[in-house]
Amino acid sequence: MIQSSEITALVLAGGRGSRMGGVDKGLQKFRDTPLALNALLRLQLQEGGLIGDLMVNANRNLAAYEAFGHPVWPDSLPDYAGPLAGFLTGLAHCETPYLLTVPCDTPLFPLDLAQRLAAAFDDPATDIAMVSAREGGDDTASDLRTQPVFCLLRADLLPSLTAFTQAGGRKIDRWTDQHRTVVVPFDRPGDDPQAFFNANTLAELQSLEGG
Repeated sequence: MIQSSEITALVLAGGRGSRMGGVDKGLQKFRDTPLALNALLRLQLQEGGLIGDLMVNANRNLAAYEAFGHPVWPDSLPDYAGPLAGFLTGLAHCETPYLLTVPCDTPLFPLDLAQRLAAAFDDPATDIAMVSAREGGDDTASDLRTQPVFCLLRADLLPSLTAFTQAGGRKIDRWTDQHRTVVVPFDRPGDDPQAFFNANTLAELQSLEGG
């Protein structure tokens, strides 16, 4: 069982923001708070006290992110290599047994996220716990889809991910498929259907803000 403060949480804010017109997504406002800061605040409020350290993965405007009060680490891989580059950076700087990854553009992720993912590690064979939820916040959809940027990982997976990325691997699922990955559904009664809706455009962000 994962104990208090054994998880380092990483906010992924290192993307190009292409679908937002190239803006730095993590610095866009959600209810008057930059998205990356909003994510940090929600991580601090996680139930169970499981979160110890907090970090941000960003590749632009580093001083702006550093102003949020937590370490900021750019990708070690070149050319905006995607979320897996953020995973690699997070694992390289993680000093706790586990790393939790969350994207900056999903501002309503649950406050019991860490606790529910951590429960998957009651089985000592678990390497990774990954969220599944209904696509786009559609609570009428019957199928759950994995949300691979919401992962809780064993920190000792760093050598595996290093080897995978050095071989040119960039797809999260192709790497997680190499390990014992438990998919954790977020479909309980009372779960917010918008919890894992990610805002890819400014219009989607504004729509979510008004929800």
